[in-house]
Amino acid sequence: MGEMAKKKDLFEAFKPLDGQVYQVLDKNGKIVGDEPKLSDEQLKEMYFYMLYTRVSDEKAVSLQRQGRMLTFAPVAGHEALHIGSAFALDKEDWVVPAFRETGIYLVRGMELHNIYLYWKGSEEGAVLPDGINMLPVSIPVGSQTLHGAGIGWAQALNEEKAATLTFFGDGATSEGEFHEAMNFAAVFKTNTVFMCNNNQYAISVPIEKQTASETIAQKSIAYGMPGIKVDGNDILAMYNITKHALDRARSGKGPSLIEAFTYRIGYHTTSDDPTKYRDQKEVDEWKKKDPILRFRKYLKSKKIWTEKYEEELQAKIKEMIKNEIKMAEAFTNPPAKAYFEYTYAEMYPYLKEQQEEMLACRKSKEDKE
Repeated sequence: MGEMAKKKDLFEAFKPLDGQVYQVLDKNGKIVGDEPKLSDEQLKEMYFYMLYTRVSDEKAVSLQRQGRMLTFAPVAGHEALHIGSAFALDKEDWVVPAFRETGIYLVRGMELHNIYLYWKGSEEGAVLPDGINMLPVSIPVGSQTLHGAGIGWAQALNEEKAATLTFFGDGATSEGEFHEAMNFAAVFKTNTVFMCNNNQYAISVPIEKQTASETIAQKSIAYGMPGIKVDGNDILAMYNITKHALDRARSGKGPSLIEAFTYRIGYHTTSDDPTKYRDQKEVDEWKKKDPILRFRKYLKSKKIWTEKYEEELQAKIKEMIKNEIKMAEAFTNPPAKAYFEYTYAEMYPYLKEQQEEMLACRKSKEDKE
């Protein structure tokens, strides 16, 4: 989705121990780094997905508060991280998400009503259409790294010109799976790019209680792979670095670690109360660094964004979301197999009995209607 001028090895230029953070756009939307060669249409498409992710996210929180959705993990603040990295992917690449990657699902082609359906408690919403190389949501912390290393290893063994981008939070770096995956990937030169969404809080645990390292990126040194800390609120920086890392992986040079430094503006999930563990002043300061606002300033400087364009886009997105909600809420009767057939290779007798009972109840209800 665009080419970046290859002037230097970005991993070499920004060492994980030198304190530098890779950036293309400053907080005012001005170019301070390597501007990628993206067309106006591509830039507009990136902005659309950032806005679509944000508005759909706000609506999901509202639906949860109304009792129309179960516990939900808000995305606000991660839009640049998600959309920038998603645009760097090729169709053949694989993505291993954690549970907050709404924007990536949307860019890759998953319908919003399916995402909503998943958070409403239906596993049917986790079924991805054919051709979308992306795994379903994986809630267990750190598990994503092992999945990413495994898929990346298969790609390397098969000499595929494809890579795997795997997402996890800063809290996952305290889990054994993270270290096992990093070591395995480096030793076997898997086609894996490890993407740490460092939003500075693993639920209520701040980053300084998570690691004594100055950065998460520097953890890559011990495993013999390159690492880099990136401004996760800078969509162009995220695009550049992810593309660079994916190109490197596809060419057989092995894995790398990206620390996307960002901030979770809202709740960890809708079951969380962030006022109990962080100061509102901190939140307000990070709101000034809003990734959408920063990208909008950049687009305005290129005469791509106008207030009229914003109004039309907002109206279009709100109408799209309204229709997606209707589709999600129309799905009220999941197949009986959704509850019984996906846990064991062969169902136990008591599960078969329960399934038959459910089917009988449904048939009885249908007969009465």
